[in-house]
Parts: sequence; C-alpha cells; structure tokens
Amino acid sequence: MTVDRQTRPGKIVCVGRNYRAHAAELGNEVPREPLLFLKPPSSIIHDGDPIILPGISNQVEHEGEIGIVIGARLKDATEDESRAAVAAVIALNDVTARDLQRSDGQWTRAKGFDTFCPVGPPADPPSDLSTITVTTHVNGALRQSGRASDMVFPIPFLLSYISRIMTLEPGDYVATGTPAGVGALVPGDVVEVEVGGSVVRSNVRDEVRDGRKQRAESRNGS
Repeated sequence: MTVDRQTRPGKIVCVGRNYRAHAAELGNEVPREPLLFLKPPSSIIHDGDPIILPGISNQVEHEGEIGIVIGARLKDATEDESRAAVAAVIALNDVTARDLQRSDGQWTRAKGFDTFCPVGPPADPPSDLSTITVTTHVNGALRQSGRASDMVFPIPFLLSYISRIMTLEPGDYVATGTPAGVGALVPGDVVEVEVGGSVVRSNVRDEVRDGRKQRAESRNGS
C-alpha cells in the first residue's frame, strides 16, 4: 500500500484514554466503553511537513499513537473480521491543544487544526496486533513508549465496536489512543513518532513564523 499526499481518508476515528497510565497522568477515569472522537482529514500532514502551533493556544502537546489503515468495509463486524481488515499500521501523532480541550468541554477544535495529524507511510501489520509498539521522541529524547497489549480496549475489539456505530470504509484511519508521556511542543522542536517501521518526523513552527497570525492581527487592527 502506498500513500498519496493528495489522497485523504474519508474519516479519522480516534480513541481517547485507551492507556490507563495516560488517563491517570491527565487526572481522568478509564472509560467503561471506548471514548470516540473524530479528527478532520484536513488535519493530515506527512513525514517532513511542519506542525504549526496556532496562536490561540498556549499548550500544544504531542500524542504518539498506533494508527490503523482499514482495508475492507466493516459494518457490524466481528473481532475476527476486524482483525482481517487491518491493511496497514501507521505512525500517527494526535496533536492536541490541551488548553482548548479543557476549556471547550469537547475536543473538535483542540484536535482539528490544520497540521494536527502527522502520519507516516503504511507498514505491514504483524500477525499478532497486540505486539505493535509506538514510540515518540522529541529532539531525540524518548517521551513515550507503548505497546498494543497495554491498551484498555484491544485493536480488534475497537474496530468491531466502531463498526457498530459507523461503517469503516477502506482507507479510513483509526487512531487507537496514546500511552503516557504526552508533553508540550514549542517552536524549534522536532517530534518523531514510530510504529512498526512507519515513522513520521515533524518540525514544530509557530504560527507567527508562518505569517498567518500577523496577517490576522493586521486585519483586526491590532
């Protein structure tokens, strides 16, 4: 499977608080059922593209995750059917404006900015999905390390569960949650997420340096 930078998945379904240690580090309870949310496909960038920190947030954090690429249509699927439908794994960074997530009470804005979903090229999935690992490095230092076997809800269960709510189509992405160790990103950082041979590396830039914040302030008379 190859990644075309011009092709985006129909949807990106994400799972929150799927590692106990991560839920604990943010002071949250572990959910009784998978906690689902969506990221817009417009948030996707690829290896080497920069993460742009929006001027309206003061706390943007990395969240390295095991991403799943769906290879077959799943509707009310069993766990065995879901396991068979995994076409590839990808490194995925669920970049989050943590301050906006807290203030909004829901997660769409905090996780939906352009550039907030860096993804790596697809890698072949192992026969045992529970062996997949994810690591996140920032400026070469290890920040996160997790394994699918540490998840509250395993990958086949997640896909089956999601398929009973919304149909998963070929090419869709599922982000399966982040392990403990999330942390803030600042301009100049280099963040790298690796999952089973898939790597996505992103330089972090301030929106001011991208020019857009300055133009917005000019329009507003600031």
